[in-house]
Amino acid sequence: MIRVLLAEDQALVRQGLETLLNLAPDIRVVAHAIDGEAALARISECHPDVALLDVRMPKKTGIDVLRELKGSSAAPPVILLTTFDDDTALLEGIRLGARGYLLKDVSLQKLTDAIRGVAAGGTLISPAITEHLLQGMRQAPLRPKDGYREEELTGREVEILRLMTGGYSNREIAGALNLSEGTVKNHVSNILSKLGVRDRTRAVLKGIEQGLV
Repeated sequence: MIRVLLAEDQALVRQGLETLLNLAPDIRVVAHAIDGEAALARISECHPDVALLDVRMPKKTGIDVLRELKGSSAAPPVILLTTFDDDTALLEGIRLGARGYLLKDVSLQKLTDAIRGVAAGGTLISPAITEHLLQGMRQAPLRPKDGYREEELTGREVEILRLMTGGYSNREIAGALNLSEGTVKNHVSNILSKLGVRDRTRAVLKGIEQGLV
């Protein structure tokens, strides 16, 4: 059974989602919260398998919750529920390690599939959200980093890019892969150069666009 925390400040939305999710034979909403502070408390108390967070909540947003959970061994994988006008929050969510991003009008089937996938260690980003973010990048592209070259990433670089998607720092990636921090830094520089981007967030988005993560 996949145990879910549902954090949503709108009562009707929260109650509707909880009722629908509990219809799934393998998913149960074991706790709910009306704001980010309550979400953090419930996560600490209930240790859910997946946290489903509204991006915009009072007291603490879904992004604030992610930020406070970052680095905690008890942090569950997080799916953010969002809308098209949350580009900044979504990019920050990527950096902080959110594992899924879905629009609030997502179908029940897609939502339950996302919960199952994230609980199993996967990631899921709504194609509509990805296309929206990428379209914004195309409309206001950054000039490629000096030395940009169209080359495929090596296996190690793809591995590091996937950890970057999880919001891990160079030091954390080095520890996970048993590499020196300097080696990871060099790999990250190569990734940015090969993808033609200037920062880690855009590298992650480019990796999503190319199906690398």
